[in-house]
Amino acid sequence: MTANALHPVVAEARAREAELRTRYPAVFTASLGHRVKVVGTLAAFAALLLFGLVQLEFSLPKMLFGLGKLAEFLWRMIPPSTGSWAKFLIYLHALAETVAIAFLGVMAAALLAFPFGFLAAKNVIPNAIVHFLSRRFLDTIRGVDELIWALIWVSVVGLGPFAGVLALVTANFGTFGKLFSEAVEAADRKAVEGVASVGGSRLDGMRFGLLPQILPVIGSQVLYYFESNTRSATIIGIVGAGGIGLHLAEQIRVLEYQHVSALILMILLTVVAIDLVSTRLRHALIGDSASRR
Repeated sequence: MTANALHPVVAEARAREAELRTRYPAVFTASLGHRVKVVGTLAAFAALLLFGLVQLEFSLPKMLFGLGKLAEFLWRMIPPSTGSWAKFLIYLHALAETVAIAFLGVMAAALLAFPFGFLAAKNVIPNAIVHFLSRRFLDTIRGVDELIWALIWVSVVGLGPFAGVLALVTANFGTFGKLFSEAVEAADRKAVEGVASVGGSRLDGMRFGLLPQILPVIGSQVLYYFESNTRSATIIGIVGAGGIGLHLAEQIRVLEYQHVSALILMILLTVVAIDLVSTRLRHALIGDSASRR
């Protein structure tokens, strides 16, 4: 297309822009007050950042020295090695234990949080008191990090994978309760109303109108958290909650850096494998849900 042919199109676009500028001047030209607010907000964030760096004793030479130590640490981790075949089998068993902790933690938390997802949803439980208490209870559970829960449960039931499972169940329970309730509230009410219009009860509306919409979403969330919990189970294992994290902390303490790199590599490969499988399953769930609609 030549420049002459483009000219009418450009002229029309410019005329349209001029018309829009005339009709909506506030959109195209920021007021002085708005600019002052933007500049003031950016300056406040910059001052807060500078204040935090000063209070936390940020030091550029110290950071550069730390990067040199990190490079030395990484150099000592090459090549990854478990030392012996027997040691590799021990690490493999611990890795399987970590995956089992993650799986049991996420499944038990999902089952326990499922009814609370309905209690915390406004469109299912209209009672303001029940809704408020359910939300605040879930917020309280979710507000404590899983590492803290691991320390608590290790003190209660002792060292081992059972404490790790309980820690993940407790931490994920609050998160799942919130996510499930939001999925219920975001569901389309037309399907529930359609069931009610043909004489279905409120329970029928939930069973045939609500559940088919939220189950694929809930399944997708559970699969994602299974992948995430595999990493979390490694961290809580460091504080004595079982799994490969316990071996990782031990090898770091005795300065066996090649064993550390081998353990990290095993964890990474496991997370990648779980991610590939869970991604396919999530796409299958979402695809099946979309096709039914």
